[in-house]
Amino acid sequence: MNIDKFLRTVVFLGVIFSGLTQSAHAAIFTYTGDTTGGATYHRLMDDLTESTIGTDVSYQARSFTVGDVGVYTFLMTSNYDGMLFLYQNSFDPSNPSENALAGNDDLIGTTTSGFNGLLQTNTTYTLVATAYGNGVTGAYSLTIGGPGTITAVPEPSTWLMLGLGLAAVGYASRRKQQR
Repeated sequence: MNIDKFLRTVVFLGVIFSGLTQSAHAAIFTYTGDTTGGATYHRLMDDLTESTIGTDVSYQARSFTVGDVGVYTFLMTSNYDGMLFLYQNSFDPSNPSENALAGNDDLIGTTTSGFNGLLQTNTTYTLVATAYGNGVTGAYSLTIGGPGTITAVPEPSTWLMLGLGLAAVGYASRRKQQR
């Protein structure tokens, strides 16, 4: 087999398989985490007013974007009395009412929270998993479902680790070339 025919065959098979492997719209995305030992803040109530009970609650914030405009469903299950909040563009724990879109406590029972929300593309959203009362922490699972792809936005520390890793690889490669 000559090289020209081989390359044409590889390109043809690549085109065929790329059509089969296009990313489908992932209708569901799940985060898991644990608020134990996490940062704390003065959370809101589910009507987005200031809480008089949750004045020093642990939380975890998870950012994401969506691929299609539409109504998305948010559900948090936890092993504690949890609450769930949605923010648009950014979440600032020192000003929790800024950018707040929705919140919920006790959707089905004390260990579930959730709501629906109309989301837009090209916008970063942040889900905040927290507790109803001070000192309450534990494991949780956040599920997002909707009409479009849901993509996690890496935390700044992830980008820093990636940059440091690439710098280390570049440094090692340069040292190897200098030998």
